[in-house]
Amino acid sequence: MNPITLSRDETFTIGELSRQSGVNIETIRYYERIGLLPAPPRSQGGHRLYGGGHRKRLAFVRRARELGFTIDEIRNLLGLVEGGYTCGEVRDAALAHLKDVRSKIADLRR
Repeated sequence: MNPITLSRDETFTIGELSRQSGVNIETIRYYERIGLLPAPPRSQGGHRLYGGGHRKRLAFVRRARELGFTIDEIRNLLGLVEGGYTCGEVRDAALAHLKDVRSKIADLRR
């Protein structure tokens, strides 16, 4: 996973990240444990120090979850982006998800 660099001008605590993103603190810690969100550096006192990159990535994960993507699908999408895949390849992965959702909707209508 690509590390997220921090700017001294934009660092904040997990509580502030939670407030800004609307994601529960325990969920943020969970996403770190499973690798969806890179572990942030820590202050000398051991507090997590997040930056704008963490906030953007967390917003992406949150939105993907709202759209019904599974954790594994989100991990796949993030891997495509980090791996240097093209927008078209990322689009294909999203379209595969859409096809799956449409199939589930069709099953519910039966």
